[in-house]
Amino acid sequence: MVTAKYTKEQVLDLIESVPDPEIPVLSVRDLGVVRDVEIGPEAVRVSVTPTYSGCPAMHAIERAIENRLRQAGIENVRVDRVYDEPWTSDWMTDAGRDKLRAFGISPPKRSADHTEGKPAPCPRCDSGETELRSFFGSTACKSLHYCPSCEEPFEAFKCI
Repeated sequence: MVTAKYTKEQVLDLIESVPDPEIPVLSVRDLGVVRDVEIGPEAVRVSVTPTYSGCPAMHAIERAIENRLRQAGIENVRVDRVYDEPWTSDWMTDAGRDKLRAFGISPPKRSADHTEGKPAPCPRCDSGETELRSFFGSTACKSLHYCPSCEEPFEAFKCI
């Protein structure tokens, strides 16, 4: 059976190459939406949790995971949505946070570090003296900010 020749870690490595459709600098693993991989005798099952229940990118993410695994020779793939334990921005990897910052998006704080009302640091100059311009950015997961220090607008990934 084709699935038997892959380990869980190998499947996760394949999924690492699947970009988030809304923020393609991140993989879906960086984003933290991949919850588990099970290698069964008949199929590989991947569990994913949407960033929020109405996330419009989930269908694209599920199809991209299926396509990537099929390209690798895994014929029977099942991607299941898991809602029990809702996604949190704490699940984003440190590598994903670094990628966001390098891309010009302020990454979310970890919930333990979150201080309500404290501005998002500028990803370009690291100034903490920034201004929230709009709670909504180009996607529902981000907000729009402005940095007076470097005079640049930027988006910040929301802490959820």
